[in-house]
Amino acid sequence: MPDGSGNGPMVRRFEPGDTDALYDICIRTADAGADARSQYRSPTLVGDIFAIPYTEREPEHAYVLDDGTGAAVGYILGTADTEAFVRWYRREWIPRTASRRPVPPDPPVTQDDAMLALHHHPERMLVPQLAAYPAHLHIDLLAEWQGSGWGRRLMTRFLAGLRAAGVPAVHLGMVAHNTGARKFYDRLGFFEIDVPDTPNLIYLGRSTAQD
Repeated sequence: MPDGSGNGPMVRRFEPGDTDALYDICIRTADAGADARSQYRSPTLVGDIFAIPYTEREPEHAYVLDDGTGAAVGYILGTADTEAFVRWYRREWIPRTASRRPVPPDPPVTQDDAMLALHHHPERMLVPQLAAYPAHLHIDLLAEWQGSGWGRRLMTRFLAGLRAAGVPAVHLGMVAHNTGARKFYDRLGFFEIDVPDTPNLIYLGRSTAQD
């Protein structure tokens, strides 16, 4: 980890000491890339679904953008095997978080309830049309670090890790109205995968091969 001597920003592997920063980045980018802290009672709820389980199970596929002082200001993380990840999430992650992530009412009442419903149904990640893209990822950068090439560098590092692990292809899901993110993924070679009955969600995929 950088020692705070001002060596400049860098992409590095995730370390356990980054966990609090990842929770913060996750909630501050959870509204289609914008700050969602005002939308949830729990500032760590979103991170407990879309960030921390990945660093817990597969830290070898987690990288952060370090601002040069040791602080994470962005990340990319995911799983090499979505089916195995879902089984682990059901078997281990839900029980480990049960004291702070209870089963929500059905139907959900609040934003927190809606997010908890996702947490308690990890099988939503098993989409037949995505079977040829076994890995999946999440990437988020704080607003002031976007648009400067760091997202591409994070993606390059992540894809190289998947490639070294023998994973042929990767997918991601994104909200349809996040046009800025879609342009970013298009530039990186992602293309839309036809998944029916998901009007507000778009799935993208690509090979892990180098461009």
